[in-house]
Amino acid sequence: MFILGIETSCDETAVGIVDHNGRQIANIVASQIGIHSSHGGIVPEIASRQHILDIREVTLSALKFGNIKLRDLSHIAVTYGPGLAGSLIVGLNFAKGLACSLGIPLIGVNHLEGHIYAAWINNDYFSPMPFQQIVDEQNKIMCLIVSGGHTEMVIMKGYGQFQIIGETRDDAVGEAFDKVARVLGLKYPGGPEIQKASNFSSKEIEPFPRSWINGTHDFSFSGIKTSVINRSKIFGFYPPNNRVLPDKDIQANFSKAFQDSVVDVLVKKTVNAAISYECKGIILVGGVAANTALRENLIALSPIPVSIPPIDLCTDNGAMIAMAGLYNLQLKKFSEMSLDVIPNLRIS
Repeated sequence: MFILGIETSCDETAVGIVDHNGRQIANIVASQIGIHSSHGGIVPEIASRQHILDIREVTLSALKFGNIKLRDLSHIAVTYGPGLAGSLIVGLNFAKGLACSLGIPLIGVNHLEGHIYAAWINNDYFSPMPFQQIVDEQNKIMCLIVSGGHTEMVIMKGYGQFQIIGETRDDAVGEAFDKVARVLGLKYPGGPEIQKASNFSSKEIEPFPRSWINGTHDFSFSGIKTSVINRSKIFGFYPPNNRVLPDKDIQANFSKAFQDSVVDVLVKKTVNAAISYECKGIILVGGVAANTALRENLIALSPIPVSIPPIDLCTDNGAMIAMAGLYNLQLKKFSEMSLDVIPNLRIS
């Protein structure tokens, strides 16, 4: 049994394949970073058109890589939300056509659940930790989902059973990275650029504020973004248009201070919530989970086990959608051909 997963929620055209044991067979991603970087962010219309151009070849590449024939596929899993409407439509319609032509079931997948189930994929360099083998009310898992569009703390009470206990009240953390990178004159996407610049920080500067929002598990990142803007005005490199760019040292020191603030809040709030809810472990997923400082600090400061997928399974990919499809299959969650995209779909 082979499940093919299709992911087109934003700007990656991705197709992955897993077998009935959750082992990764293939995971091919066509990135659009080079296309959107000149615009400083995702242009939805361009993204959806590029998905149309790429999806057939990416699917064929995944099948070729896994040495799988179309007739070997047993199910088609596909993201139907949340995400950009135009991008989602391309992937969902392609998946419907493929499932109909092969006469096999279609499984709709929540993109956020896909990120979580990435931590259950088996391959040559990653496998789930022991605390992930049994998930129920007595063995809950705290999931921190961090990406360009999402920052959510979710309790996993069982396979397919999720409860949001905290989320951002304004910017998603990945969005904050992108906006701060723009202020500092760094390229898009901001996360990798800020991490790279912070590695060259020569001195500690005055820390940026931490937004703890005491009494809740929610997050807020607009305040630190404003703080970076206000301090950049003092140094004379704001607004971002028609200005002199900051030198490399200032870029590095600002990047390090900003990253430290964000990581500090994400790690401490997540660990405290996991302890409060008596969780057996923590899972860190989503594109921002590729940040080295976040990964290392969460592992170092958590008194309970932490599972983090490898970087290629943190960013949007098809294997995670195939894996979520496998769990939906086990839970007998199938989809009709009338399934439509839900751009603002939530996890629950």
